[in-house]
Amino acid sequence: MNALLLSAWFGHLQILQMLVNSGAKINCEDKNGLNILHFAAQKGHVHVLEFIMEDLEDVPLDRIDKLDRTAFHLAAEHGQLDTLDFLIGSGCDHGIKDKAGNTALHLAAKSGHSAVLQRIIEIGLDLEEKNAEGFTALHMAAEGGHLDCVQRLIQAGSKVNAQTQKQMNCLHYAALHGFDDIAQVLIDAGISVDAVNHQSACPIHIAVLNNFPSLVKLLIKAEINLDVTDNRHQTPLHIAAENSRQDIAEMILIAGVNLNLTDKDNLRTDPDSWAMKPLTFKQDHGVETQHIRSVMWRLATKYLKHNDWKKLAHYWKFTDAHIRAIEQQWTGTKSYREHGHRMLLIWLHGVIMAAENPNKGLYEGLVGIGRRDLAESIRKKANADSNSSKKCTAM
Repeated sequence: MNALLLSAWFGHLQILQMLVNSGAKINCEDKNGLNILHFAAQKGHVHVLEFIMEDLEDVPLDRIDKLDRTAFHLAAEHGQLDTLDFLIGSGCDHGIKDKAGNTALHLAAKSGHSAVLQRIIEIGLDLEEKNAEGFTALHMAAEGGHLDCVQRLIQAGSKVNAQTQKQMNCLHYAALHGFDDIAQVLIDAGISVDAVNHQSACPIHIAVLNNFPSLVKLLIKAEINLDVTDNRHQTPLHIAAENSRQDIAEMILIAGVNLNLTDKDNLRTDPDSWAMKPLTFKQDHGVETQHIRSVMWRLATKYLKHNDWKKLAHYWKFTDAHIRAIEQQWTGTKSYREHGHRMLLIWLHGVIMAAENPNKGLYEGLVGIGRRDLAESIRKKANADSNSSKKCTAM
């Protein structure tokens, strides 16, 4: 950085003029190949740019630095809108790519400069232009977490399902960094929620691995495929269990079990059907289910034998993956009690969503696994409690 470059950097026009008049070399550069035009553009000193372009000779408007970036690139990257307008008006080349294949549109999107991005969109740069890694400007905005830029690019017509060299779409990057708001915008715009990358991973795999429960919840509500496997043959539930993502595993279990509790080929579509209700992941603490929850706790901790809970789970159409995930959440010599209780609570959630009778379902399940003794005991206790309640009401 010599005196001439510093004067351009800080916008000191009079000093710049004095140095030029004293014979300073106007084409000097720093070690990165930046000249006075680059520095003035980067810092937004339009008055310095005007002097350079109107009064000096042999300063090319599209001169590149060692990264092959022009003053137009630098103005876009640093959000200098007035500078950008000046350079456009001066006839600069809008479409030059730097060494990484980035246009000014990529750099504005990456840095989150929405006003600059809008101006570049207006001059007609190709929204689907890709850099060396296959990123479009929309990928850049999504990975950087710049919601305004994502929205502007989608409104301008950017293709949400474009993929990079690694077959990543924008939702993969939102999942990688936990950007819920961007993920929702992309889903609303019709992005493929089940798209796979070069490792056969969907956005749900990435969100689970990086422990973003709220984004996982959003993806589940977008009706993603919960059984999809990556290149290690891992489902999202496998990844949650393997990495001790307990909250996420619970959500996936609830969503998956709810779908298995009713015949998928004969789903009801009436307003009272669970299929027509919004999926919830909240634990049940309702007064109306207090009795059955108490019964299930005693059942799991006192009466069910070691493998009874697994037999019940299979009877109720829990998958092997569901059962493995439940088992991995707890450890200990008597962990089967905790496993059984968690399985029963998840089953109860599905039954409530289906607006079915949990007492009847529990009775049928116990009979179905050959524990009629427990089924009859629970039925008698339920009848006794019901009769007692009626007597109290009569009094």
